[in-house]
Amino acid sequence: MAADDLTIVLADDQDLVRAGFRVILESEPGFRVVGEAPDGAAAVEAVVALRPDVVCLDVQMPGVDGLEAARRIGALADPPAVLVLTTFDDDDALFQALEAGASGFLLKNASPNG
Repeated sequence: MAADDLTIVLADDQDLVRAGFRVILESEPGFRVVGEAPDGAAAVEAVVALRPDVVCLDVQMPGVDGLEAARRIGALADPPAVLVLTTFDDDDALFQALEAGASGFLLKNASPNG
């Protein structure tokens, strides 16, 4: 792995989803997953400890959800870019994510056929 790889923390309450994203991301050159978290509170802790370039947050997680985690991460000094992930095609969640400081929003179940 190159020193200039984009470093990523993945936060999702489903172990299999995190593992799948890790495999996909690390199969491409230039990406390195440096940490994982099962909830928003652990995601904030991982960001503080690991200082990634990007954090991917699921919207719905137990305890501290992805939107609150995005707010907390955005309040840090020199925060990483935040990408919010969800299975729900919901405009309200999109606007909440952007208001929380997310740089982007991605549907986990997006397909070319809708």
